[in-house]
Amino acid sequence: HTRCSRDWSSDVCSSDLPGIYGATDLAGIERSVRARAAELKAEIDFRQTNHEGQLVDWIHAARGHFNVIVLNAGAYTHTSIALHDCIKAMPYPVVEVHLSNIHARETFRHVSKLGPAVRASVAGFGWRSYTAALSTLVEQSREVLGAP
Repeated sequence: HTRCSRDWSSDVCSSDLPGIYGATDLAGIERSVRARAAELKAEIDFRQTNHEGQLVDWIHAARGHFNVIVLNAGAYTHTSIALHDCIKAMPYPVVEVHLSNIHARETFRHVSKLGPAVRASVAGFGWRSYTAALSTLVEQSREVLGAP
């Protein structure tokens, strides 16, 4: 099982700043992720919230129900110690994803508070950042669990 979660900026910025985030809206990203999950025969839970605390609650609630999490924490990537600590405490891998290349943007975006806690980061591929992370996590999870 995979949980994909997004922060507040994800529902606004994709439509407001297509030069940075691409032209695909949240519904389009979800369709692409669900299609890739179907190809992988993986179950997913796709969520979006505008609240940092909700992300923390969802990550904690995923324990025992999901094997991996794909997380776009948006601007919280650069500020949230709460998300860092939450991710660090989880027994399953979390991959941080970003639509844009955060290292090619403003200097304050170059540092991820989540980076030391996540398994990996995928950034700069637009909506494909999600499917790349999903594919890799599902494959690695199956290797670890010995599942086909």
